[in-house]
Amino acid sequence: MMSVLYIVATPIGNLEDISLRAIRVLREVNLIAAEDTRKTRRLLARYDIGTPMTSYYEHSKRSKLEYILERLKQEDIALVSEAGMPGLSDPGYELVTAASERGIRVVPIPGPSAVITALVVSGLPTDRFSYLGFLPHKTAARKRLLESAAGEPGSIVVLETPHRLRAALEDIRLVLGDRRIAVCRELTKRFEEVYRGTVSQASEHFRTPRGEFTLVIEGKRAPKQPPMTAEIEEQLHYQYLSGATAKEAIARIAGETGLPRKELYRTWLKLGRVWEINKDSYHSLERRE
Repeated sequence: MMSVLYIVATPIGNLEDISLRAIRVLREVNLIAAEDTRKTRRLLARYDIGTPMTSYYEHSKRSKLEYILERLKQEDIALVSEAGMPGLSDPGYELVTAASERGIRVVPIPGPSAVITALVVSGLPTDRFSYLGFLPHKTAARKRLLESAAGEPGSIVVLETPHRLRAALEDIRLVLGDRRIAVCRELTKRFEEVYRGTVSQASEHFRTPRGEFTLVIEGKRAPKQPPMTAEIEEQLHYQYLSGATAKEAIARIAGETGLPRKELYRTWLKLGRVWEINKDSYHSLERRE
């Protein structure tokens, strides 16, 4: 029977946030590859799981990758990250890729994710979002990454450490502007906090940051569209009376007002019918006189 690599989501804080399926899989596999064995050991002790562990983290992934792949030839293995869903901003990605290339079955065991948890509690739009992972350590690289996402209309989710939070918030303000932001601290833990405000307000609030942070930043706002007014309708009517074509009139007024051409065209068609009716009525009255 073909062995399986299970990608198991574990709690991001509260140890109760684990599925029954995840507990069963962690008990049944032959080995658990853990990004942080100390944290995983606490989880296993909580649920009386005695499965052996091996470390698999950023600095050991090269030496451990082949070892785990060799074990996967005959045994089932569960991959767990420090917290949340493995493969997001951790070395799990390389293992999943390598296992897939070797024809090893990869099975996800879904569960907690700091990214999704922060997004849904942020109060910002959730229908579309970009995830940038941890922001770069250096200012120049951090600004370049933020600039690459400046035009994104959806919410932007990033991870940050407490000692870089204020510098990151300052760069976010400089690059993206003073947008709305939700700063989520210690999600699902005892001192959980979700601060909602502008970037500058958040920077003022977190003067001495502590804990783990997930930031949800407002996407680029669509430019405000000027309203259709009676004055603009009069301008359209004047163009109509002066003999301008719809294309000429709409191009001219769109340039002057900033209104979309489609909206101006719809108004031209709607009012044009009224103008034609009034014109016909006027000519009919002239004939009777």
